[in-house]
Amino acid sequence: MYKTIVKQISSLLIILGIVMLAPCLVAVVYKEWYSLLGFATSGIFTSGLGYLIYKLLSEAQEPKYQQSLIIAALGWLSIIIMGALPYYVIAHVTPTDIMEQFIPAGAAYTESSLLNFKNILHCIFESTSAFTTTGLTMAYHEPSVGKAILFYRSFSQWVGGAGFIVMALAVFKHIPGQSAILLYGSEASGTKLKTNVIETARSIWKVYFIVTILMFFYIALGTYFILPDYPITENLFDAINHAMAGQSTGGFSTLDDSIAGYNSQQMEMLFLLPMLLGGLSIPFLYRFIILKKMSEVWQDVQTRAILIASVAGGVVLSLLLMQSGTAAVPFREGVFQFISALSTTGWQTASIGDWSDLSILFIVSAAMIVGGSAGGTVGGIKIIRALLLQKGLRWHINKIFLSENTIKSVKFNNRYMMPAEMNQELARAGIFTLIYLLFVFSSTMLTVYFMNSDFTLADALFEAASAQGTVGLSTGISDPSMSPVLETVYILQMWAGRIEIIPVLVLVRILFYGTKARKL
Repeated sequence: MYKTIVKQISSLLIILGIVMLAPCLVAVVYKEWYSLLGFATSGIFTSGLGYLIYKLLSEAQEPKYQQSLIIAALGWLSIIIMGALPYYVIAHVTPTDIMEQFIPAGAAYTESSLLNFKNILHCIFESTSAFTTTGLTMAYHEPSVGKAILFYRSFSQWVGGAGFIVMALAVFKHIPGQSAILLYGSEASGTKLKTNVIETARSIWKVYFIVTILMFFYIALGTYFILPDYPITENLFDAINHAMAGQSTGGFSTLDDSIAGYNSQQMEMLFLLPMLLGGLSIPFLYRFIILKKMSEVWQDVQTRAILIASVAGGVVLSLLLMQSGTAAVPFREGVFQFISALSTTGWQTASIGDWSDLSILFIVSAAMIVGGSAGGTVGGIKIIRALLLQKGLRWHINKIFLSENTIKSVKFNNRYMMPAEMNQELARAGIFTLIYLLFVFSSTMLTVYFMNSDFTLADALFEAASAQGTVGLSTGISDPSMSPVLETVYILQMWAGRIEIIPVLVLVRILFYGTKARKL
């Protein structure tokens, strides 16, 4: 069993090492030689270690269902820990005077945020936030860490968005059919685009890549026309990073103050489309782009719901901000931040810590906890579960008015379910939602205990929901001065949030009780 698990994790490390090598090109272009050294050594070490282990365990058996969940949990944990290596190495090999050269001319600060990564916990936090597509950061002055690390952060989000296991299935051709299905289901939504799971994985990456390229040109051209004086080289660098961060709903930015750094209402409007597209499911994008089924925009229940929720939620949040008087431009902030929260992208244009408690509670409950479409790169409980729960509630109430002998099927998401199947689906959705809310509640209590006294209970709830839902919006609690205990809690939350909690609970159960079935 353990050889099987370690073998599959080693294949993920091979891919991770290649991901680490990609920023070497950026380091060469911008002549960041210490960053080049850090990425090259980290990438070669990680891939080499993974390859060595994979070869040693080449005869190990293929995974079964139970093992596939453990592989998802430990595989992602290995990725976020090993993924921290470049941050740590670069922070220690780069001289202070070189770090200072990364600070933009005219900046109001004099210390590079690269210094924060001399703390290994900060490195793991940044890596976790990147690969889980969260967007919380220890680099509070992003441009001061250098172009290569900025690219690595965005590229990590992009790869983590579609999934390492999905990538492994697309790359390693020899994985048997049943094992491929189990591994795919442990990380992805389980929706198959093709009859073959490996072909499904490749189709996912194909669509993902196409949309990212389209968003790169969209952002680059939009920035060129909106901000004609913006340097073209900076425009292109920002565009590729923001295209990756947007499609993965990761939310990292190359700018101080995220998208607010552009100081432009038109630029904020420009970034609404990447957030919305990132919040949609990849199977929907496949049907819409590859199969050219235009009617799917309204027929797909998740897409329809997220479009309606974006408009309605943005208006309600704007009205709440207007009523409270805590936002200078309530409609501008309300619409952008609601879509950012619902899609779990996490780009920020407002000082959310200054908002009223009611505004914060609304965006948490109506957007951050719900999240975007299942089958996408989003966090949260997923909009499909929220829709199922409300349908189930209406169905149970309606049953009261039916005769005892009536058996009525339920239509949901373009398919009909008998009562037994509907009850089963409701139980799954309900149990997951309950566990999810318990995670958020527990984290909120720990946040209240360990946070700075300047923050409120609403701030604590917001930050906990942001970490659990891999959203990345922040009231200011997450920064290098936060409690190491709280930082560790958020790392665990982001990890659990990315793989939807169950694999983590399976891992904990095995650690405490082993693999034998127990009487309940």
